[in-house]
Amino acid sequence: MAGTLQRLYSGTGAFDIVGRRRLWYVLSGVLIALCLGSIVLRGFNLGIDFEGGTRVQLPAVGANGPISTDQVEQVFSGAVGQPPVSVQIVGTGAAESILIRSETLVARDTFALKDALFEQLQPLGQDGQPSEQAISDSAVSATWGGEISQKALIALLVFLVLVTVFLAVYFEPRMALAALVAVVHDVLVTAGIYSLVGFEVTPASVIGLLTILGFSLYDTVVVFDKVQENTRGLLGLTRRTYGEAANLAVNQTLMRSINTSLIAVLPVVGLLVIGVGLLGVGTLKDLALVQMVGILAGAVSSIFLATPLLVDLTMRRPDYRQQAERVAQRREKLTDKAPGAGGPGETGMATPAGTRREESMAAAAGVPARVGKSTPAGRPRGRPSGKDGRPSGKAGRSSGRKQH
Repeated sequence: MAGTLQRLYSGTGAFDIVGRRRLWYVLSGVLIALCLGSIVLRGFNLGIDFEGGTRVQLPAVGANGPISTDQVEQVFSGAVGQPPVSVQIVGTGAAESILIRSETLVARDTFALKDALFEQLQPLGQDGQPSEQAISDSAVSATWGGEISQKALIALLVFLVLVTVFLAVYFEPRMALAALVAVVHDVLVTAGIYSLVGFEVTPASVIGLLTILGFSLYDTVVVFDKVQENTRGLLGLTRRTYGEAANLAVNQTLMRSINTSLIAVLPVVGLLVIGVGLLGVGTLKDLALVQMVGILAGAVSSIFLATPLLVDLTMRRPDYRQQAERVAQRREKLTDKAPGAGGPGETGMATPAGTRREESMAAAAGVPARVGKSTPAGRPRGRPSGKDGRPSGKAGRSSGRKQH
C-alpha cells in the first residue's frame, strides 16, 4: 500500500494506463452498452414537471399531531380512487410539509381531495388552528417540461460546439475529438445510471447534468496540457514514444485528478446526506445525485478514456509511427550491445532477434521499455594496476636472476 501511494505521489510513469487502453475500451464499451440498453428498453422515470400532473401540499402537523405519509396516501386513494405518484416530506422544523404528486386531476377530484385531507387530517395553518387554506394545489403542464428539455438540449449542443472549437484552436483537432468523446461518455453514463437505478428525472436533474460537463472537460484539459508539454519536440527525439510520453503525463496528473475529484465529491455527498436525510428536500436530492455520478464519470473518463484515445488518434499519423520505429531501433541496438545479449566480444547466449524486436516495438503501444544500464560489450577492459597487477620489489628481481 505504501509503495502504491509513493508511486502515485511521485508520478514517474509507474502505472501503465495507456499501454492497457484496450482493457479500458472494453470496460467503457460494456458500460455504455448497458446504459444505452437501459435508456432504450426501460426509459426514464420522468417527474411530474415533464409528464404533467397535479401537485398538492399541506403542513406535516395536524390537530391530532404529526401527519405521516401513509395517512396521506390512504386519504388520497379514498378520495380520488387511485394511489398518488409520490408522497414525500419536504422541509424541516416549522416549515416541514407533505408534498403529493399525482396524475392530472380534474377540478372536481381536486376539491374532493382537499376536503378529505382537511376533514381527516386537520392540518394546522400559520395561526396554529386547523385551516383548509393551508392545503395548496397546483397543476403542472407537460409542455413546460418539454420546453426545459428542448432548451437543455440546445444548451448542450452549443456547449459541445464551442468546446470543440476552443480545444481545436488551443490544442489540436485530435485532442478536441478525444475530449468530445469523453464528454459524451460522461453524459451517456450519467443518463444511463439514472435509467438503471430509476431516479426521478426533474428539472434539477437536467441542471445538474449541464454542470458536470464543465468539470469533466476541466479535468481532461489539465491532462491534455501536460501531454502537450511532454510531447513538445518529440518527433526529433528517440528517447520515448508518444504513447510513453502521454502515459507519463497521466501519471504526473493522476494524484491531482484524484484529489480534485474527492474534493468535489465530498460537498456533493454532504448535500445528498444533509439535504435529503435531514432536510428532506427532493430538489437537493435530484441535483446531488446527478452531480455525484457525473463527477466520478468525468474523472474516470479523463484518465482511462480521453488520453488513450488521443494516443490512438495520434499514432495514425505516419510521422509519429516513424518516430516510434526509430525509438524501437535505438532500443534494439542498446539491447544488442548489452552484456549477455550476444554482441561483439561476448560469449554468452544471444537473445533471438525477433524477441528483441518485439520488446522494442512494445514502446509504440505505450508500454514502458525496460532497458538496463550496462557497459557495452565492445568496451576494452582496463589493465590491472597496483600491487596485484604487476610484480615489484625483490620478487621481481629474484625472478629475473633465476631465469639467467
